[in-house]
Amino acid sequence: MHRDDLLDLNAFMAVAEERSFTRAAAKLNTSQSALSHTIRRLEARLGVRLLTRTTRSVAPTAAGERLLGTLRPALEDIAAELSSLGELREKPAGLIRITTSRHAATAVLWPALERLLPDYPDIQVEVSISSGLTDIVAERFDAGIRLGEQVAKDMIAVRISPEQRMAVVGAPAYFNAHPKPVVPQDLANHQCINLRMQSSGGLYAWELERDGRELKVRVDGQLTFNDSHLMVEAAKAGMGLACTLEANVRDLVAQGSLVQVLEDWCPPFAGYHLYYPSRRQPSAAFTLLVEALRYRGD
Repeated sequence: MHRDDLLDLNAFMAVAEERSFTRAAAKLNTSQSALSHTIRRLEARLGVRLLTRTTRSVAPTAAGERLLGTLRPALEDIAAELSSLGELREKPAGLIRITTSRHAATAVLWPALERLLPDYPDIQVEVSISSGLTDIVAERFDAGIRLGEQVAKDMIAVRISPEQRMAVVGAPAYFNAHPKPVVPQDLANHQCINLRMQSSGGLYAWELERDGRELKVRVDGQLTFNDSHLMVEAAKAGMGLACTLEANVRDLVAQGSLVQVLEDWCPPFAGYHLYYPSRRQPSAAFTLLVEALRYRGD
């Protein structure tokens, strides 16, 4: 049987059940003329008349009734089998590609994957680490993880972490030779470690805020990196001040390896979000991962 035979038989069944070319055409999302041509083609191929047409109604002929009686259970069996296959499709399986920053991958994504994947061996996850913003549609990622303020407005965003804060830090040895900054303007007198943004190529302006007053401070220093981990290492070595996510340096501050300053100028902001296109039809595997990542704190 050719593919056209199945299409023609489906068209005949729609007309026979609806008893109307108009209603059948609407059901099949086609035109009346195209549907009429399909039925004539089927009748010509079979050599029998399947439908009796009048100006007011359409009804199956004896041959049409016989064919309809055979088609209906056969197509119902096919529909049942397709439904069964759909249930298999809904079992969590398949590849999920995610782009994320290094810190989000380590602090949020990996713990969720470590809990989830052992119970679902048919799910595969590919993680791409990048600090720059990625066009997930063009790059064919299923989703991305970024700070909430970086997520495009046309994306579905799911919160997956608590709020974050920035932290300005320096080594104790650095502060032995330099006074601690008290206000952002004091940074002009300090060696600061710059971060070059991978997405824009420009230098990150330190974003500070207090009592509703927002400042973007351009800083100077000997070192510029495009990786926050190296910035922290340079700060630990006493090479200057670094501005990074507080979560990146919390343990080092607690250990005394780094000293945090300008804390009152670093308010919390939206944490990490998983984002994906609004037109995306989530698979069972993707839905499972979203729920594993979803933040349920305060």
